[in-house]
Amino acid sequence: MIGGAPVFEAIANRFYDLMEQDPAYAALRAMHAEDLAPMRQSLPRFLAGWAGGPRDWFEANPGKCMMSLHRDFPIDRTTADQWAEAMTRAIADIAPKPANVAQAMIDVLTRMARNMAR
Repeated sequence: MIGGAPVFEAIANRFYDLMEQDPAYAALRAMHAEDLAPMRQSLPRFLAGWAGGPRDWFEANPGKCMMSLHRDFPIDRTTADQWAEAMTRAIADIAPKPANVAQAMIDVLTRMARNMAR
């Protein structure tokens, strides 16, 4: 509905670009591996399947979800908020249409990120 794989790839790349380039996301960046290439490939596939598109990420990761994959990370309110803000900016910068679906995506992903905080 919002443009398929190319849109999810653009959102993921913008998200990781922000994480790498903006010091506001330093704590979040520090939680990630030095090489973000695997994440740049994985996140768009997750987002596509999560949004109702091809489920190849879920088929390749049976029984996994974002919550279970991040359970062992020291996610606090600061890093959860950094993730949510960077993702919000990435989606806003890419500006997929329809805008109400993009906003719904922001809302759900923000709640998901904040629910990971301990």
